[in-house]
Amino acid sequence: MNIENTQSQMRKGVLEYCILAIIRRNEAYPGDIIDEMKSAGLQLLEGTLYPLLNRLKNAEILTYRWVESTSGPPRKYFILTEKGEEFYQLLEATWIELSSGVEAVVKANYKKADNESNTTEQ
Repeated sequence: MNIENTQSQMRKGVLEYCILAIIRRNEAYPGDIIDEMKSAGLQLLEGTLYPLLNRLKNAEILTYRWVESTSGPPRKYFILTEKGEEFYQLLEATWIELSSGVEAVVKANYKKADNESNTTEQ
């Protein structure tokens, strides 16, 4: 089994949620999204981000506006739509349910390991 493939699939599963969380706080330029993801320890490449933003725009989850830039061409800033806000709320509920379930399962493994460790030490 290829660990890199499994890790990649896990990351892809939360990528959309994280991107929408960033945009939900304030309209965002793709470069800012990449920077924030990197500073959070989540790698995100332009080749991954732009198709995802385009897909979300086509699904009417996002819209955008052009902003003139003093250092080059105009920049496209993405904004969550009303439909996007509803979609985000559903993703957030799913994330809370999923993350608490995963945490419960993983903590059970730690408790089991602690119990086995205590038993062997006695």
